[in-house]
Amino acid sequence: MASELGRSLRLAVCTILIGAVAYPLTVQAIAQAVAPEQAAGSLLRREDGSVIGSRLLAQPFRSPRYLWPRPSAVDYNAAAAVGSNLSPAGDKLRAAAAERAGALRLGAGRAVPAELLTASGSGLDPDLTLEGALAQVERIAAARQRPAAAVAALVRHRSRRIPGEARRLVNVLEANLALDALP
Repeated sequence: MASELGRSLRLAVCTILIGAVAYPLTVQAIAQAVAPEQAAGSLLRREDGSVIGSRLLAQPFRSPRYLWPRPSAVDYNAAAAVGSNLSPAGDKLRAAAAERAGALRLGAGRAVPAELLTASGSGLDPDLTLEGALAQVERIAAARQRPAAAVAALVRHRSRRIPGEARRLVNVLEANLALDALP
């Protein structure tokens, strides 16, 4: 019996060392070698080195001067990333969408892209479709007292095509930093 207990303990220790130490360290080393920026969190930094945010995680923007990301069911808390699980046929989702549509101030009769009204699965999507970003141009232009065409051009310039997809995406944080850099 003692030999069985000893073997079981050795097997448990080996499994823990492989699964909880060796494997994660190996994956991290490979990630650092293959994609060092992404492995480090794709952080954007100021000139003094302080972190502004990550290209990979949405963060809240509430000022009308900025692009707003998709709504988040977890208030952009990466430790609690999860969808809202609200039913598409439910009153709570309709009420939340109506409140968000009003806050966007897109103007009467304008279609609001669904991505601006409903939270994503993780609640942390860093990107909007180009259509979702362009829908916010008038609000941003008015708040910044800039021509809407100039803001729209900046948003289009910041968009990128995802290989294999027809739509274009705009990283909200990067676009907002570019808006702040406008003269």
